[in-house]
Amino acid sequence: MTGSGIRTVIVQRVTIAQMRRALTVAVVLCLATPIVATATRADLARARTLYNERQFDAAIAFAELARQTPATADAAAVVLARSHLERYRERVDPADLAAARAALAVVRPVTLESRDQVEFLLASGASLFLEDEFGAAAELFESGLVQAQSDPLLRDSMLDWWASAVERHAAGADRELRVLEFTRLGERMLRELQSNPGSAPAGYWVVVAARGSGDAQLAWSAAVASWVRARLAGEHAAMLRADLDRLVQEGIIPDRVRPMPADQRTQAELDLRAEWELIKQKWQ
Repeated sequence: MTGSGIRTVIVQRVTIAQMRRALTVAVVLCLATPIVATATRADLARARTLYNERQFDAAIAFAELARQTPATADAAAVVLARSHLERYRERVDPADLAAARAALAVVRPVTLESRDQVEFLLASGASLFLEDEFGAAAELFESGLVQAQSDPLLRDSMLDWWASAVERHAAGADRELRVLEFTRLGERMLRELQSNPGSAPAGYWVVVAARGSGDAQLAWSAAVASWVRARLAGEHAAMLRADLDRLVQEGIIPDRVRPMPADQRTQAELDLRAEWELIKQKWQ
């Protein structure tokens, strides 16, 4: 074989080897990409699970992992923000509040799926709420109420946050505006109870709204109805009844006896407390 022939064979062999290596790399990349994507989605799912289990430190760690891939970065940032906000509520560390705002600032909401958009609104509203911007927070929560209807957990959370924001905002308003706000709150909770009688947030806040509007008798009636209806709330029934009991004992009963002559208040209060205890026993 001539020198040129030998060189031709060597070149051909090198070219074939290069092609084989290139093909191998391409196959590995094709196989690896879904694996990485799956792992990232698993990190995001794990972060959400841990958040729901109130393990916020671990949820933050997994959300940070999921943020490293563009496909899940925005949804993971929302979970990260919500985890920091809940941890702030537990520890009152301003660093968590700042971290939540920073995470929300980089989210591209238009890229999010419908449920993640609701969570984005919820996290943004909660951030405002925790900074005492109650009016703005209420607006954000209210804008997500309809979209949250398809997810019971999100719906209840959004409803509860919205009602809390309305209550706080109304507390600092003059009497006329306060009555209007509590009336609006009550009407919204009644609509929720019509479509979902087992709603624990609605069962509680409809009573708060009646009391806030200045009608102690209506608040009493609403509390009795919510106590009876609480069995529909399932696993939330015990907490709902504990909240109702505290509201009646510490708020509604004193409200009802306050307008009475001073010499009648003590006995009237004793009678109302006995009546409330009887109601609770009859409708355990």
